[in-house]
Amino acid sequence: MDKLSLLVLLNAKPGKEQEVETFLKSAQPLALREAGTSTWYAVKLSPGKFGIFDTFKDENGRNAHLSGEIAKALFSKAEDLFSTPPLVEKLEILASKSPGA
Repeated sequence: MDKLSLLVLLNAKPGKEQEVETFLKSAQPLALREAGTSTWYAVKLSPGKFGIFDTFKDENGRNAHLSGEIAKALFSKAEDLFSTPPLVEKLEILASKSPGA
């Protein structure tokens, strides 16, 4: 079972909502290449509010993700795309349900 996760909350600048959505969709191939990232989701919470949720087996995987290509791209575009800095929350998974479990 994955024990750790990240929740990143993103508030798009007015007029940048479609750009944020496109950016998040474009990050999927990068997530697929991250061996330490078990699951990765980009979500739309409401118009203008987005999130990323990912899970990891251990701290090494989570740290690799936080210093990886998605994080670099996200923070390099933050000032242009987001009305507030991305809010990154480190979570501990207490229980989960996954396919085959």
